[in-house]
Amino acid sequence: MTTKYFSDIANLFESNGVELEERSVICGNALEETIDKEYELATDYIISHILQSLLEGCDADHLCGFLRSCSRDFPLIAMDRSGSHVAETALRSIATHLQDEETYSAILETLTMICKVIVENPADLMYNCYGSHVLRRLLCLCKGVSLDSAEFQGTKSLTNVAERLNLKTSRANEHAHAQQNLGRGFPGLFKDLIAGILICTADDKTLLVDQFGSLVLQTVLKLLAGDDEELGQIIPILLGCNKETIAEGNTIEMTVGHEVKNLSIETSYSHLLEVILEVAPEYLYTDMFNKIFRNSLFEMSSHQCGSFVVQALISKARHQEQVVLIWEELGRKFKDLLEMGRSGVIASLIAASHRLHAHEHKCCQAIATAVCSADDPPACIVPRILFLDNYFCCQDPSSWKWPAGVKMHVMGSLILQAVFRCRNEYIQPFVASITSMEADHLMEAAKDSAGAHVIEAFLDSSASGKHKRKLILKLQGHYGELSMHSSGSFTLEKCVTASNVSLREDIVKELLVVRNELSRTKHGPHLLRKLDIHGYAYDPDQWRSRQASKQMAYNEFRAIFGSSRTKSSGDDSFPTDTDPPKPAFANIKQMRKEIDYRLSSTAQSLVKSDFKQHEQRAEHHSYKGNDLKKRKGPGEFSSTHLASKATEKGAKNKRPFNSFDNSDKKRRRMDDPAKVSKKKPKK
Repeated sequence: MTTKYFSDIANLFESNGVELEERSVICGNALEETIDKEYELATDYIISHILQSLLEGCDADHLCGFLRSCSRDFPLIAMDRSGSHVAETALRSIATHLQDEETYSAILETLTMICKVIVENPADLMYNCYGSHVLRRLLCLCKGVSLDSAEFQGTKSLTNVAERLNLKTSRANEHAHAQQNLGRGFPGLFKDLIAGILICTADDKTLLVDQFGSLVLQTVLKLLAGDDEELGQIIPILLGCNKETIAEGNTIEMTVGHEVKNLSIETSYSHLLEVILEVAPEYLYTDMFNKIFRNSLFEMSSHQCGSFVVQALISKARHQEQVVLIWEELGRKFKDLLEMGRSGVIASLIAASHRLHAHEHKCCQAIATAVCSADDPPACIVPRILFLDNYFCCQDPSSWKWPAGVKMHVMGSLILQAVFRCRNEYIQPFVASITSMEADHLMEAAKDSAGAHVIEAFLDSSASGKHKRKLILKLQGHYGELSMHSSGSFTLEKCVTASNVSLREDIVKELLVVRNELSRTKHGPHLLRKLDIHGYAYDPDQWRSRQASKQMAYNEFRAIFGSSRTKSSGDDSFPTDTDPPKPAFANIKQMRKEIDYRLSSTAQSLVKSDFKQHEQRAEHHSYKGNDLKKRKGPGEFSSTHLASKATEKGAKNKRPFNSFDNSDKKRRRMDDPAKVSKKKPKK
């Protein structure tokens, strides 16, 4: 009878014959029928889906009533394949009511009952693949962060790699933002859950190497990021230190180092170690570095899982002295690491050396030496790094040739991107290599996403404008073909930025030929607008004037704020290699306003010139022999109309190709004669 009752409700909802207010009442009444039958219904494959719909559509009172009624069975429901979805849906629905102060106390009471049951034996949930997921969601809810954030669900993406290679900022701000979205959370329950989990983990070390238990512990650490006091108590326990030692104030014992290194080859524990290193306070990181990892880095890097732990250790180095110690262990082992397929360790070390300004030159030299012997031409450095696996799998590396049609190595691309962020004098072998590549190879690299990022990094580097234009000229005749590829279009934008006005015009001419086909691609309209292709087609001379004005404005801005990296070198070029470090701006918005102000001020002279030309044409223009000045009736071209048209045209055409001002767009709409109310002139 219960099954038929819920089936009828499901059919009613599917028919869309229920209004929103009635739906909430029906959901609440149906949940009242589940009392004392929650476990049986939640674990039924068919009814569990209906139950999820009821939990999503009911009010907070019925939702809390359902959870309180099944609180004793909540762990069993959470560990079931179907029941886990019901439990997660209930927690997700609770999160939608956290902003309501009237329901906060009821939700707190409900979650307290559930947490008391879980704390009695959290290991059951931690070992279970479904229960682990529900427990992580409950931790996020109690902390007050987004339940669906991939950061707290154990999802490992390229975001970690981006942070380790200085390609992305720390996610601490993202954590704070997520907490603000859901509200204050439940700090007391959060601490109680963590305490129960740690007691269980201290008694059962198997949880550290269990896949699902490790995910729970990783979530706990990420949620505590920034709380150094709590982390200082939790991390030693996860490393296997005795409670007595922690109580005495000795954070890490020397004896635990050997055990940690042995466990680091386990996949789950290595993931846990990576998170520990990411969130550890500075004093604890230093202690781990000296007592656990020092003098063992190459040995750990030789193992697949251990190498990721070493990458996390390197990426979180705090001081130059630590980078120096890491270099002493790994600096002469670059070729061995590449042969073993541990290129991520090298990429992390290059990024850390650049971030802390320690041994940058030595790292660049070491990676060049690892792929290019003294007898090989320097031109082979970049191609071999782009195809790392292919090169080191070759039986005779000295006879290796560019493999056409092979996808380029992602980590090799990241290594080159890290190298090109270093100072110009350190990257000369790489500059010589990439500018010596054949045009066909450059085109193939530009069409590959990994290769395109390398070319873009070179064009953004501190290399001289002469070298950059040498590479850009090799792509001449292929700009149109390159623009049709999504990755190549980004490379083409960088080429335009690094070119002088004449070279820009060559690029625009080639894109003008394919603009119809380009406009039909997803990225085409943006590229056409940014390079002002239509403006060039309409009036090439005016396009050149805008480019010259834009360059002049940027040069003035750089001169004022002290960055000579892109000062004009006398040949209309943009970047040069004589730059001091860029100044740090406290207010980025103010800097952007300054740029927009200067760009608009330089364009005004061109607008006035265009306006005068229209006035002169108006004075000599007549219809049917009558003087234009005597005719101002409806439909005639008055001087005010011409001035407005000239201003509109100037505002559109004088806009630089790499900026778009929404306020200017609004202003143009207000000035459009078509939008102005039409009043009959007085006779």
